[in-house]
Amino acid sequence: MRGAPTMAFALLLLFFMDIATSKSDDWRERQGIGQPKVSHLHFYFQGVLTGPNPTSVLVAELNSTQASPTSFGSIYVHDDLLTEGPNLTSKLIGTVQGIEVVSSQTELSVTMALNFVFTGGEFNGSTLTVVGRNPILQDVREMPVVGGNGVLRLAQGYALLRTISFDAAAVTVEYNVTVIHC
Repeated sequence: MRGAPTMAFALLLLFFMDIATSKSDDWRERQGIGQPKVSHLHFYFQGVLTGPNPTSVLVAELNSTQASPTSFGSIYVHDDLLTEGPNLTSKLIGTVQGIEVVSSQTELSVTMALNFVFTGGEFNGSTLTVVGRNPILQDVREMPVVGGNGVLRLAQGYALLRTISFDAAAVTVEYNVTVIHC
């Protein structure tokens, strides 16, 4: 007899879990959202820093920024190129739009909020959003992917970044991205 209430509770719990699962599937169907998929993306961020048409621009800095070894307080706005290969002349597949703030007084680290807008290829018309801390002097950095739309709707995952080249005129960063999306 002692096990009867426990058994009844377990059956009731299973019943409600079944309802919740079916309601979740119904919601996904009503929203036009399919089953989750995993995608792996590989592309290159191309930032042009100088010349007549720079794509990464310093828009604000503190009075004390010039004295800071890390340029703490600098704010940059991006409308950079997204390419299939590491060369600036590689096939264009989108743009990268967002902001970057130098956010550490002790190391070269930025806080980024970037939207990857795909204008070609498999993900044409879709976006990914990457937000987080980027310690740019590390060989490989991991950044969180916090959202997406279009084919990449409800994306979440991570991006591994590796700087290919960086000088006063341009920067090229390789992105290897893994996301779960609907």
